[in-house]
Amino acid sequence: MPQDIFNCRTTLNTPDGSFTYYSLPTLERAGAGRLDRLPYSLRIILESVLRHADEVHITRQDVLNLLNWQAQANDRPAMAFYPGRVILQDLTGVPVMNDLAAMRSAFARQGGDPAHLQPILPVDLVIDHSVQVDFTRVPDALQKNTLAEFERNQERFEFLRWAQGAFKNFRIVPPATGIIHQVNLEYLSQLVLTREENEQTCLFPDSVVGTDSHTTMINGLGVPGWGVGGIEAVATMLGQPIEMVIPAVIGFRLTGALREGVSPTDLALTIVQILRKKGVVDQIVEFTGPGLDSLTLADRAMIANMSPENGATMTYFPVDQQTLDYLSLTNRPVNLVETYYRAQRLFRTPSSPEPEFTSIVELDLSQVEPSLAGPRRPQDRLSLADIKPGFINALPRPKSEGGFAVSPERLEQKAVVDLNGAQTTIGHGAVVVAAITSCTNTSNPSVMLAAGLLARKALEKGLHVPAHVKTSLAPGSRVVTALLEAAGVLDALEQIGFQTVAYGCTTCIGNTGPLVSEVTRAIEENQIVAAAVLSGNRNFEGRISPHAQANYLASPPLVVAYALAGRVDIDLTCEPLGCDAQQQPIYLRDLYPSSAEVQHLIQTCLTKTLFEANYSRIFDGNDRWNQLSANNQLLYEWNPKSTYLREPPFFKTELISKVAITGLRDARVLAYLGDSVTTDHISPAGDISSRSAAGIYLLEQGVDVPDFNSYGARRGNDEVMRRGTFANIRLKNRLIPGVEGGFTLHIPSRTQMSIFEASQRYQQENTPLIILAGKEYGTGSSRDWAAKGPLLLGIRAVIAESFERIHRSNLAGMGVLPLQFLPGESATSLGLTGTELYTIPPLPSDMIPGGKLFVIARTEDGKQIGFSVRVRLDTVGEITSFRRGGILHHVLYERLHE
Repeated sequence: MPQDIFNCRTTLNTPDGSFTYYSLPTLERAGAGRLDRLPYSLRIILESVLRHADEVHITRQDVLNLLNWQAQANDRPAMAFYPGRVILQDLTGVPVMNDLAAMRSAFARQGGDPAHLQPILPVDLVIDHSVQVDFTRVPDALQKNTLAEFERNQERFEFLRWAQGAFKNFRIVPPATGIIHQVNLEYLSQLVLTREENEQTCLFPDSVVGTDSHTTMINGLGVPGWGVGGIEAVATMLGQPIEMVIPAVIGFRLTGALREGVSPTDLALTIVQILRKKGVVDQIVEFTGPGLDSLTLADRAMIANMSPENGATMTYFPVDQQTLDYLSLTNRPVNLVETYYRAQRLFRTPSSPEPEFTSIVELDLSQVEPSLAGPRRPQDRLSLADIKPGFINALPRPKSEGGFAVSPERLEQKAVVDLNGAQTTIGHGAVVVAAITSCTNTSNPSVMLAAGLLARKALEKGLHVPAHVKTSLAPGSRVVTALLEAAGVLDALEQIGFQTVAYGCTTCIGNTGPLVSEVTRAIEENQIVAAAVLSGNRNFEGRISPHAQANYLASPPLVVAYALAGRVDIDLTCEPLGCDAQQQPIYLRDLYPSSAEVQHLIQTCLTKTLFEANYSRIFDGNDRWNQLSANNQLLYEWNPKSTYLREPPFFKTELISKVAITGLRDARVLAYLGDSVTTDHISPAGDISSRSAAGIYLLEQGVDVPDFNSYGARRGNDEVMRRGTFANIRLKNRLIPGVEGGFTLHIPSRTQMSIFEASQRYQQENTPLIILAGKEYGTGSSRDWAAKGPLLLGIRAVIAESFERIHRSNLAGMGVLPLQFLPGESATSLGLTGTELYTIPPLPSDMIPGGKLFVIARTEDGKQIGFSVRVRLDTVGEITSFRRGGILHHVLYERLHE
């Protein structure tokens, strides 16, 4: 029970009744702080710290540290943050619940009551990551893809149905409802949460952590939220705080307004580029300035969604009138929210004083231009006019220079493909995937209606999408479909090829499904560099399709435009998309709708009724889901023959970290990696090849190739996942220069083999393993298997130049030691080749957060290279849990000894 150590608990009278709350203005007076100078994002976090202060986990000084936050401080203290709720999606949520079920089994084996292991916080799981685009450009694509989703994932879905009955405070949004972050934005978040305290109802601000890195989308609604690994999510669900260093907060000041023809997607991509260049990892970005008032809630959510791409922990927009208008539109309480946020000085108005920030970034919105990002990273923004020359110039360049290494004799390579009697020509730059996908864009009515209007005008001009383009439309919620239908543009999208294929993430996470076999064959036989254009948030190598090397992020109307063009080596600012019946050229400017056209449809068609009708049965509206079998047993009955769900091995070992206690002696490097290695490179994702170690395992278990499903769907099977770790087809391991894919060198024998095979051999030889890496190690999705998989391969430490926030936390949480080269040093500068033997000492008993260790690398000729590294265990709590083998072992230990 909170102690109210500052005597800040008081009564708030609202139009909805009287409540208690912990008053920040009262704290300001008691703590001699100045609330108005504090960024809004930190004010909400301060409320949580104040409310949970008990002089044990959170002390009086912890509260004062945050209240008196120093914008320019170099050394910042740690804090414990208790979020209000947790949100999961199914690909990361199944292993989370799998871990929780395994913890219950371990708890029971050691004499504990399994009913004692329950989520303390409210938890929502949205099933949106399992559906794949197998069917498109046919009228019943949605029904066929949904049926295939259930057929492939029956066992996983039945497990979730069991979890729904076995755990308290746990709700599930069934398949074919919408994408997690859009559902969270449009329905789940209430902005103000309540709990019973001393027989009274206490109000507090909504805050959330989720097992998807794009949980940050909710920052657009004024809710602090970010992605965590599944490991950290389980601990949080069970009542553990999130320990973090009080962050720096970067102010992003906006002025002006977007010009005609410039979309909020263009703005989002521009912001990603600016922030990546600045460097905001482990920091909060908070928007301010007069230009903020011109951004709709949907615009803000789009920008906030892409926080993982810009590197920030959060990209936060304060609660203001735009927030209230959106709550009203989506049928949520407005009066209570406004009264509470104003009373707490959490409500921003145009006349509110600007808070203090660590630094300021400024952008004049009128300078933003139509843009795409690609061909490999979200931060590589290009103006629309630069796409063609950028692609053409990349063809002859080697990959080390960002090119595609096409030989001179193949620069003009083309293939004529016959598709059901229609001939289409494919050459370098051919668009083979055009997807309106992802909650990043489909949550925004303006860009979705612009896409629909563009499609309608294209039809009227007689334009069509070439047969080699795989088109798809996967809205983030059913509200989108209802809006497009009400606006009279859904039929045009379908006729042009953008049928609704699913309500899920689809192409955005690589669930693109196979291309037509004739197209695939033409690409492979002619070594064609094909392209994908999608309205998603990531375009990492190998993510979208193994047959699309050039991947571009774009607004939905530009996705339609490039689909019509059928290629990316075209300048849409001055070259025609095609010709009409009179052979007159049709340009993008002839089709692109005006902002007045779009706003008219928004004002007349986007109504409260759409949200009310489509969210009225959010939890029980899927009959197929409701018919799945389930039971209420507290312990899950593991099926030893299952290839989807196995009891993970993590809780069958002793609850200590051998690395922390004994260190590493004569460790080998399993992979020596460069900069910007993503969790897509580390954690298995996408299709499972029959020739891969995971595919061979499944064949040995009697699974036919058509039933392999994806790595994501099999995250509950550690045998599949460990075999797929570092198996990405685009991985570049410096131990074997010039080779791409999941291969390495077994150094003692000088034999090239798969990373999985090498790890098995090293483990048989009792050789501990490490990873060497460059900057931004672990960017991308919050995949816990990017830490679990390496652990099971025998990797005990990662030495990198820098880490992305979530992945560093995941490594520490699984007992894999994250070590960082000192500033200015790297494997290259130290002369390391990855062939050395590495000795890392144990953590000293007086280890402090961010302390140093001295590593010795012994070369093959006996020379020793010694260097210091910073231990990226950033809090005392993280050090404590690491010594016990990781956060989940720590939680289990604590529960067993209560």
